Amino acid sequence: MKLLIVLAMLAARAASVEDLSGQTFTFPVQNNRAHARLITPKQEFRAVTLCHRSFTDLGRSHSLFSLSTSGSHNSFLIFWNESDEEMEVHIMDQRSEFRGLDYKPNMWHSVCTTWDSATGLVQLWFNGMPTIRKYVPVTSAIPGTPVIILGQEQDAHGGGFDSKQAFVGMMSDVHMWDYVLSSCEIQSYVDKLNFTPGNVLNWKALEFKITDKVLVEPKSIVCH
Repeated sequence: MKLLIVLAMLAARAASVEDLSGQTFTFPVQNNRAHARLITPKQEFRAVTLCHRSFTDLGRSHSLFSLSTSGSHNSFLIFWNESDEEMEVHIMDQRSEFRGLDYKPNMWHSVCTTWDSATGLVQLWFNGMPTIRKYVPVTSAIPGTPVIILGQEQDAHGGGFDSKQAFVGMMSDVHMWDYVLSSCEIQSYVDKLNFTPGNVLNWKALEFKITDKVLVEPKSIVCH
């Protein structure tokens, strides 16, 4: 069976809407250019649930999801801090750290992150297991037009990339909602059961633009 591989090199590919079911973004190089920009018309967030799956062998800190606005380049950031062995969630430049996660290399991990401005509470679901909930002092909406980047961490709105923070590996099944999913809905996502696709970002109807060396390819399956 012929595998279809889309490769964008040295230039940005025009934005398109595609059903990426069963596929991944593959980031095969470390530089300060390669990324996928995810596009949504949504411009204000009072709550967020973000779910994704990732696979990497990196032994350093790296970005997993970066949403910036004109008011904050860390409006919603998921970042693995290797030196402290913690997953960081940044909401409008306010940070929460989650430790004790078994973030092993060379295997798929499912990560869901929730935040609600009504309570200020942030929580991670790591491979289906919930962490404690933590408070961040952000109880108002995330305003403004978002720039959403996979593969790089934004140190400026839409840019400011640092190759030492770049993601190298595969990423798949990115969904984002503008509300907090129930624990049962999150478990359905983790278990790959039927769930309501994201109403902000939907992997089955994703508008995106690729820059530099990023591939869209079928998700590999281990045969026994």
